[in-house]
Amino acid sequence: MLETIGFLELNSIAKGVEAADAILKAADTELLFAKAGCPGKYYILFTGEVAAVKSSLEAGEKIGESHVVDKCVIPRVHPQVIKAINAVASPVETGALGVMEFYSVTASVYAADAAVKAADVDLIDVRLGTGIGGKSFVILTGEVAAVAESVRCGINTENSKGMVVSSVVIANPRPEIFESIQ
Repeated sequence: MLETIGFLELNSIAKGVEAADAILKAADTELLFAKAGCPGKYYILFTGEVAAVKSSLEAGEKIGESHVVDKCVIPRVHPQVIKAINAVASPVETGALGVMEFYSVTASVYAADAAVKAADVDLIDVRLGTGIGGKSFVILTGEVAAVAESVRCGINTENSKGMVVSSVVIANPRPEIFESIQ
């Protein structure tokens, strides 16, 4: 079971690859993914125990230096967040639809974790800046009140200040909308 995740976003692909290597060599962490994204950024997501993740993140930051755009460590991350990032989440039931859009990838990871912990919702997708100009977004579903509360909590995390592009809650979306986002 994942306990803690670390995330590092850089504006250099070359430094990103080097930072990913340093992250894995610094402490006992497991790479969830390391990949290039838009516009020329590099994203590294990894997991491990809190101390190991913090130590690995410091090593990655040291390599990345001025190329570090953002970073985060989230202890006790909700398991739905990783499933949604890896595009393996599919909602049990569809209901209201919530979408949170951010300028920062890190803001979306924090928002997704806060949202799923705030109310009984299912994360459908946490899209991390690949192919969408470096923006990111979170899509979730559940009862209208739960989705509204989750979106409210997600866009009001400490890391989302100044990073929110837009958010919506749609009470009764057409089935085709769910089909189009999967």
